[in-house]
Amino acid sequence: MKVETYIQSLFTPDDKEYGHITNKMIEIGMPTISVSPETGKLLTLLVKMSGAKKMLEIGALGGYSGICLLRGNEEGSLTSLELEEIYAKVAKKHIEEAGFNGRVEMKTGPALQSLKELEKENTEFDFFFIDADKENYVHYLDLCIKLSKPGSIITADNTLWSGEVLNEATTDKDTRALQAYNQKVAEDPRLESLLIPIGDGLTIARVK
Repeated sequence: MKVETYIQSLFTPDDKEYGHITNKMIEIGMPTISVSPETGKLLTLLVKMSGAKKMLEIGALGGYSGICLLRGNEEGSLTSLELEEIYAKVAKKHIEEAGFNGRVEMKTGPALQSLKELEKENTEFDFFFIDADKENYVHYLDLCIKLSKPGSIITADNTLWSGEVLNEATTDKDTRALQAYNQKVAEDPRLESLLIPIGDGLTIARVK
């Protein structure tokens, strides 16, 4: 038995929302690349443990990660950034169907632009989740830090990239971008951080 299967069988044996959303995404031809159930549960626990109420995610896809974040605080709200308008509509529908009606604000278009607009508005968030185009992860991090406050949590998915980040000789642009992200998070003096080998890797940082 794989470690991943063992963890799922014990801690996320039947996440109905994950199965429902995955099936709906298949039906309409969306890529089924949501966070894994165990990564989703870790996000929920991190929100609960940190007491985060105001959350932001970069990359909505089908809405599963947003649901996991909102599960962490019954008084929490989510701002979700999504490039594709059709994905944003699907995500919002799934989030509302899961019982979180009125608790998510979708912003469509390039995430860097949305983040800069939020910066101009002096908006602050308690919790961030990055799961979008890998080439911009480092830029997303910088902007998330600007939108944070001491104690805010910044998380990013796919930071192991199926183990490809171990390949120092890689020329793949996404792999190189993720290597750069992990390096930056590890060395940034404004952060306390660690990469957790769960799902496809979740890098967690706390703003000092």
